[in-house]
Amino acid sequence: MFSLMKQPALTPRQVKVYEMFAGGSQPTTPDTDPLKVAYRDGCEGKPMSYPVASLSRAAHAAGAELRRREEEGRRVIKVTQEGDRFVARFPFSWETKDLVKAAGFRWDPASRYWWTIDPMIAAKLSPGIADEAVRQVNASIEASRATTGTTTIPVPAGLTYRPFQIAGIEYMMKRNAVLLGDEMGIGKTIQAIGVINADSSIRRILVICPASIKVNWAREMAKWSVRKLTIGIAESGSIPSTDVVIINYDILSKNRPVIDAVAWDLLIVDEIHHAKNSKAKRTQALFGRWDNDPSKRLAPIKARRRVFMTGTPIVNRPAELWTLVKSLDPKDLGSNFFKFHRRYCNAHHNGYGWDFSGASNLEELQTKLRGKFLIRRLKSDVLKELPAKQRQVILVPPNGSGGIVEAEMRLYSQFRGAVETAEKAAERAKAQGDSDGYSAAVSTLHGANKIAFEEMTRVRHDTAVAKIPHVIEHLRECLEAESKVVVFVHHHDVAHALAEAFPGSAVVTGETPPKLRMDQVDRFQHDPACHLFIGSIHAAGVGLTLTAAQLVVFAELDWVPGNISQAEDRLHRIGQLGSVLVQHLVFDGSVDAVLAQTIISKQEVIERALDRATVPVVAPEPVKVPEVTKPVAPVYKDAATGRTLKTVDEGVPF
Repeated sequence: MFSLMKQPALTPRQVKVYEMFAGGSQPTTPDTDPLKVAYRDGCEGKPMSYPVASLSRAAHAAGAELRRREEEGRRVIKVTQEGDRFVARFPFSWETKDLVKAAGFRWDPASRYWWTIDPMIAAKLSPGIADEAVRQVNASIEASRATTGTTTIPVPAGLTYRPFQIAGIEYMMKRNAVLLGDEMGIGKTIQAIGVINADSSIRRILVICPASIKVNWAREMAKWSVRKLTIGIAESGSIPSTDVVIINYDILSKNRPVIDAVAWDLLIVDEIHHAKNSKAKRTQALFGRWDNDPSKRLAPIKARRRVFMTGTPIVNRPAELWTLVKSLDPKDLGSNFFKFHRRYCNAHHNGYGWDFSGASNLEELQTKLRGKFLIRRLKSDVLKELPAKQRQVILVPPNGSGGIVEAEMRLYSQFRGAVETAEKAAERAKAQGDSDGYSAAVSTLHGANKIAFEEMTRVRHDTAVAKIPHVIEHLRECLEAESKVVVFVHHHDVAHALAEAFPGSAVVTGETPPKLRMDQVDRFQHDPACHLFIGSIHAAGVGLTLTAAQLVVFAELDWVPGNISQAEDRLHRIGQLGSVLVQHLVFDGSVDAVLAQTIISKQEVIERALDRATVPVVAPEPVKVPEVTKPVAPVYKDAATGRTLKTVDEGVPF
């Protein structure tokens, strides 16, 4: 605390006010409180006149004294940059030490100096650092919102990065620890793989993600990587010895010994908001655990570079950021639990215990996050670069449902072969002119189609029911990132299960009375408390407007691409202000996995033929006709008289 200067003219009440402000305390009153205003004016050096006995005079005097001491202290404090630290050195005095500490510097007992890594803190004691510090922070903040990049990043033939994805890769390449917080649908996975393509020194990569997207990560890695890296998916009892290992949160803990034995070049953690609870096993398996008993301590997973990914860095409140902040910025923003929570979570003791559920100084928090490690762009920021529709196939591993999926695919292959045989027989009979054989072959073809459809309907229903838990898990994750989501199904019992898992959802299926359907649509469109619309592809796939959402998930598919497109267009229509993300959630190796790719391919063909912008029509290049001399008119004569004729019609050529 500063040694307080008792001005002779101050009354006892004024002395108390003076000491309170000069000692760093302020009354818990609004910022418009006259005492606080007077104190700030004194700190800013504004000359003011107050009545001799007023308390505002004492508050102003305390602010003026603080300003004087800071100016005096800065004259004897020398701040230098040493590595990543700004170090403050000065002839010791209690007043100067308090000034350095109050500015935000920390004491290093081993090196015996005061330090900070925050250039904005250093700038408080060294005006010479201020301009460069402000430039660095503002440049980082600007880069965290950048939507265009200039660096050439290697990319597989036939693929391209969008400009905002290049900007994201550039941001991550300049930092060893990053939180990629782009909104869902912008392509975080592609950008993370872009870091691998941009840094040839990266050889060993560990990807941690939810179990439902492990297969999808493997496919995207194979598609977007320009490197010849081996890719393996970890299962419960084994970790593959590949260059890229993809593992889910749930089996992380039991496999830590194998993971810790590898020197990882890059750690990618997708959907990192799953690790927001510091007491959860999955969080401790990732970030480590401290215990009074050294034998129970667990170190965090180590890697040379780290990329954490989530479309929802904060799901409910700022306190959820703590585990990420502590990991990504342990020397500064994440160095002190209570300091962080008091400043940004409005932490306070409510008489029963500490309450960390609040929020405070959020603009400052965002500035610090973006200035240090957060890059985040919204779809609205890059809307011009996004297509009107983006389609994804999300492969879910059929854990526990492998038998159903295998039976479905076996039946599909069997009847597809029978149908193809019948089609060839019909074509052969038609070519040979065998009308009886052709009629018999067509009858066989119709019968094969009918049997195949009936049998496939049965087994696809079994697959749909087995997939329900995965659909529910996926929708919960989607609803953490999006305020409203649409899900389309085919079977009524699937719709019932989803409605039970998400009470309050709007539901439109064939069982919904027609007069009630618009009520459900209106509730989804206009009620902020209604977050999920559950519709059947046929009953809700036409005629409705669901533009309140920008994400549609197909839990089941239809055989006809046109029906899927119609359902997609419930979102992609007049009134939709954003890009629509279409996700097909399918079991890996299932008929739906084949069907989804086929449907998307057909939709692409249709859109290219009918809908996508074409090159403007231009006039063809004129043909250059060589110049020739004027031809001599032919001479025609009458064969009988020898008279010269003007045209061939008047006679025959001579």
